[in-house]
Amino acid sequence: MSHMEGLSRPHDVNDHDDGVIDSVTDGGAGFEALRPRLLGVAYGLLGSLDEAEDVVQDAWLRLRRHQEEGGAEIEDETGWLVVTVSRLALDVLRSARHRREEYVGPWLPEPVLTGPVTGGVVATGPAERVTLDESISMAMLVVLESLSPAERTAFVLHDVFGLTFAEVGEAVGRSPAACRQLAARARAHVASRAPRFDVDPSAHRRVVDAFARACLGDDVGALLALLDPEVVLRSDGGGVVRAARRPVLGAAKVARLLMGLRRFGRFEIVPASVNGRPGLLRYREGRLVTVIGLTVADGRITTVDMVLNPEKLARLTRADETRNRR
Repeated sequence: MSHMEGLSRPHDVNDHDDGVIDSVTDGGAGFEALRPRLLGVAYGLLGSLDEAEDVVQDAWLRLRRHQEEGGAEIEDETGWLVVTVSRLALDVLRSARHRREEYVGPWLPEPVLTGPVTGGVVATGPAERVTLDESISMAMLVVLESLSPAERTAFVLHDVFGLTFAEVGEAVGRSPAACRQLAARARAHVASRAPRFDVDPSAHRRVVDAFARACLGDDVGALLALLDPEVVLRSDGGGVVRAARRPVLGAAKVARLLMGLRRFGRFEIVPASVNGRPGLLRYREGRLVTVIGLTVADGRITTVDMVLNPEKLARLTRADETRNRR
């Protein structure tokens, strides 16, 4: 059975069940324990881990400065940081909106690898860990891009991360009632556009693995059997590398594009967990050139999201280079 993505049980970022201590400024240990959750909130709003890290660091520095200057006591430092991170991320999102409208070709989020790559290599180091809600897939982040910054913030904070509308109001500068309306509009929009997906990760992985075999084996028939007739392929080159400037629609066109990639030389495909879902890494001559996120419903692939922009792969490329030097 398929389900609409993104309407999972809200994750309460203020839960303390994983050992987060009350004082996040106690030697920095509490903040480091909370950092993955704060990064998850910021990334859900921005779709960029680099920008999310900047926002989280800015919030931390503001908290330290507030305390060093003798500001009023903050009873709930965790809640204060969550709201501050959200407010700062909203400011960045508003300023980034024009840049993304002028972006060359489809915009896709910076991919986050959330599990081990084949061979036991850990995808991210301790400083890069981020707690992603299960709904923050690449396909869902594309849908969230179509919301206004305030709608996106209200939806992500309330429906995904479980903040109250009073807390959401602090972040967006509106009343709780207004935030409730923002979230309702966003929810309706997401419900009409969010991709469906298979709940069973093992079934998802089997389809992804079969997709990789078909691409590597140049097996057009097998590939067409895996693609939903109305499949959508988005490729993000950012104007830096060659990529389709518009989404490619339909199984035949998507298969033709994927098979055509072979003319650019031999490549290797490695399974990975991309934004919490089974995905793929594509290497050419040992260099990471593409991260692929796949949405699967009813045993077929409904969306193919390919990040080729080297700027969005820079973090993963650096991690690969570091491992290779060891």
